[in-house]
Amino acid sequence: MRIVMIAPPWYDVPPVGYGGIESMLAELVAGLSRRGHDVTLIGAGKAGTAARFLPTYDRAPSERIGESLPEVLHAAKAYGMAAALDADIVHDHSLAGPLTASARPVPTVVTCHGEADGELGEYYRTLGPSVAMVGISESQRRVSPDLNWAGVVHNAVETASFPFREHKEDWVLWLGRLNPDKGAHLAIDVARAAGRRILLAGKLTEPLEHDYFERQVRPRLGPDAEYLGEADAGRKRELLAAARCLLFPILWEEPFGMVMIEAMACGTPVVTLGRGAAPEVVVDGVTGFVRSRPEELPEAVEAAGALSPHACRSHVARHFDVEVMTEGYERVYRRVIAALAEPAGGAVDLALPVI
Repeated sequence: MRIVMIAPPWYDVPPVGYGGIESMLAELVAGLSRRGHDVTLIGAGKAGTAARFLPTYDRAPSERIGESLPEVLHAAKAYGMAAALDADIVHDHSLAGPLTASARPVPTVVTCHGEADGELGEYYRTLGPSVAMVGISESQRRVSPDLNWAGVVHNAVETASFPFREHKEDWVLWLGRLNPDKGAHLAIDVARAAGRRILLAGKLTEPLEHDYFERQVRPRLGPDAEYLGEADAGRKRELLAAARCLLFPILWEEPFGMVMIEAMACGTPVVTLGRGAAPEVVVDGVTGFVRSRPEELPEAVEAAGALSPHACRSHVARHFDVEVMTEGYERVYRRVIAALAEPAGGAVDLALPVI
């Protein structure tokens, strides 16, 4: 297939540091290219994948996250670039880009990387059959079952690119965006209650993140709780492989949680709250522990040391490897293309299984 992939404008693909969507995109482009598809990636910044690359910005405007104009300008440029290509399908991962879907003759698939309810859900609902939606977890799709879903494909990693380490160190790790929903403050409290040192690494760039860090995280830091700054791809792997466990006490309905599969790929179990997709990603008692209440987490941190690193790695290889994700998207693309070719040429059947 001839596939046009549209990235968000905020980070390079793959990202140098933080960038969950961009990491997933880089893996998907690599997987599709290996399987013989002709992929063109439209994004911002530098070329970093095997695909043909068309930049909307010479440098990704990361410092402008939250502003509307970079997103809108990126969408406008991406529409013109995609229109000039002979494509079978467009796969859009940006926010504003799907607004242009109804103006193109080929189908548009949109991966929902955020919430599927609230204003974002209403946005996708308004787009109707002009886009075929793909969820990144079944829990995400259940929130808004009336959207034009074409299936569910879990995010994935190149398992082999993550270092496996069987023997762990004594400290625990928190990794992510310094946003209240990610629960860094709670992770410190849990680690302290368990008597374990915790290291924290995460993105701290936006005003909301700085405000949260100063109010909730910095006052909790000390000899047993250290913030390391943002970790690049190499440092992230080192930390994930060495930690006793990843603490992921999410305080919202996380649609997926890439860091969980990254940790397990390193043989590191995950201790999390059962919000959002966590119960789909972590096998309770095998690759980590999924608990209902924060007060249950310290005991789980201790119990995590007895879990098998090999079981964690194998779980990711079987269910969350790039090849699994790539096959899932291939099936979605074929289904959506076939639906458009039917005489009705309408929306994709909503009653679709998890892929």
